[in-house]
Amino acid sequence: MKLTRRMILAGGVASIAAPLLNRPVFAAEDTIKVGILHSLSGTMAISETTLKDTMLMLIEAQNAKGGLLGKKLEAVVVDPASDWPLFAEKARELLTVDKVAAMFGCWTSVSRKSVLPVIEELNGLLFYPVQYEGEESSKNVIYTGAAPNQQAIPATDYFLNELGIQKFALLGTDYVYPRTTNNILEAYLKSKGIPAEDIFVNYTPFGHSDWAKIVADVVALGADGKKVGVISTINGDANVGFYKELAAAGVTADKLPVVAFSVGEEELSGLDTSNLVGHLAAWNYFQSAETPENKAFIDQWHAFIKDDKRTTNDPMEAHYIGFNMWVNAVTAAGTTEVDAVLDALVGQKFPNLTGGMAELLPNHHLTKPVLIGEIRADGQFDIISQTDPVPGDAWTDYLPESAVLEADWKDLKCGMYNKDTKTCVQLKSNY
Repeated sequence: MKLTRRMILAGGVASIAAPLLNRPVFAAEDTIKVGILHSLSGTMAISETTLKDTMLMLIEAQNAKGGLLGKKLEAVVVDPASDWPLFAEKARELLTVDKVAAMFGCWTSVSRKSVLPVIEELNGLLFYPVQYEGEESSKNVIYTGAAPNQQAIPATDYFLNELGIQKFALLGTDYVYPRTTNNILEAYLKSKGIPAEDIFVNYTPFGHSDWAKIVADVVALGADGKKVGVISTINGDANVGFYKELAAAGVTADKLPVVAFSVGEEELSGLDTSNLVGHLAAWNYFQSAETPENKAFIDQWHAFIKDDKRTTNDPMEAHYIGFNMWVNAVTAAGTTEVDAVLDALVGQKFPNLTGGMAELLPNHHLTKPVLIGEIRADGQFDIISQTDPVPGDAWTDYLPESAVLEADWKDLKCGMYNKDTKTCVQLKSNY
C-alpha cells in the first residue's frame, strides 16, 4: 500500500506511527553542540574521565526530555590529555570548528587559566566544576566548584577548633591552585595566631611518586609534642603514592590527620582505604548524603554507567547543577547566544543534592554547603560536619590586595572592581 503524506497527517497510519509518539521530536535543521573538555589520558584522567561520563549522562537525559529549544543536544568530546597548552587548543577548536554553545570542563586551575584567554577572546562559555583558589571572576566562566571560603577556610577552622591542630603541613602539587590556596591559608593561619615557624609548606610535581622523605619530614614536625595536621592540595594520581606512604609510615588519623581538597570517592576507589580510615576531605557533596535527590542521582548514574560500584563525587554534582542551570537559562533566554544566556544565568537556582538550593551569584560563583567527611573503610565518607549554603567569594578577605576587590557581572559588569578607587581593572597577568 502506498502511503501519502496526506494519509499520514490524517492519521491513516496511526498504528504504524504510534511507537514514535513517545520519542522526542527535534528540529531537523541542526543540533545544539555541547563541548566536553576533560582529560581522558595522562595524570588527571583518574579524576576527569568520570566527569566526561557525567556530562554524557546529563545530555542523554535532557534529550530524552525533548532536548533544548526543540533541538537535540550533541556532545562533542575532546581529550586535552592532561596537557595544559592543549586545553587552549582544544577549546579554540570547540568554539571555532565545532561551534559549541557551551563547554563543560577542566579540572586543574592551570588548565582553566590556559583556556581563559581563548574563551574571553571568542566569547565562549565555560562551566568549571572543581574547587579552586579563587582570585578570579571572568565574564565567560561559571565557577560551579568551591572557592576557598567554601572549602579551604572551613576545613582549616575544623582543624583549629575541633581537632586542636597546632602545626600545619601544607602539601600541594606545584601549580597555581595549591600555591594560591596555601598563600591564603598561611595568611589566615597567622591571623589566627599560628606562628610562621609552625607552618610547613611543600610542593611536588604532577605525578610525583616518591613520598618517603616528605612524609618523614611531616612526622618530624610533631617531635616537640605539638599536634600536626596536613592540609593537602595534592592533585591527580600523585595521591596514590602519598596515601600509600602514609600507611607504610604508620601514620594514622588520630596521630596526624590529613584533610584533602582533591580526594573524593573516585580517587579512593583505586586505593586500599583500610589504613586511611579517619582521614578527612572537605567538599560540598559526598555520595553518602542521605537525600531523595541524591538517591535519584546515584540511581541515574548507575543505570547510565551500568556499574553499581562506580561512585559519585563532588565535581559530578557541580556539573549536574551547572548543566541544569544552563538548560534553564537557555530556555529563559530563548537562545544559546552567550551574552543572553549569561544574563539569564545570574540568579538561577537549582537544588543541591545534599539539600538546600544552589544559587548563581553575580560574581559567577554558587552558594554551596560546606561538608567535612571522614574516610570509611569502604572508600565512602561519614559526613561529620555540614553548613548551610555559603556564598562563594571570588576574592579572599585574607590577602590585602584582594580584600578591596569584588566581582559583579550583573550591575557593575566587572570581575575585579576596586571598592576603594571605584574602578574596574581587567586582570590579565595570571592568564
